[in-house]
Amino acid sequence: MHQFEKLKIWQKAMDLVLDVYKATEQFPKEEKYGLISQMRRSAVSIPSNIAEGSGRNSNQQFNYFLAIASGSTSELITQTFLSEKLKLINEETAGNIVDQCVEISKMNIALQKSLSKKV
Repeated sequence: MHQFEKLKIWQKAMDLVLDVYKATEQFPKEEKYGLISQMRRSAVSIPSNIAEGSGRNSNQQFNYFLAIASGSTSELITQTFLSEKLKLINEETAGNIVDQCVEISKMNIALQKSLSKKV
């Protein structure tokens, strides 16, 4: 079992969640059940799946949950681009979120490769 709170990828994913929450606070109220909800759920899903996978009994199961986290990261990138196109967030905020997602994606791929070698 891995101690997820010590994993840099989990720590960075938690920081991302905070940034997404801050960014979506400025969205119009009519987006409460739209992009606000979607972006927050995608963001929260990333560290949540890393944590859940780390608590599983095998590296193969951990890899499965990392794959889910990867999908959530891609969703969040798409939702961020859409939010920028709709002018709900500015280019700087969108760029910051996307940059964090890209970094987390790279870390995720590296962790999955590392776990696959240990299977």
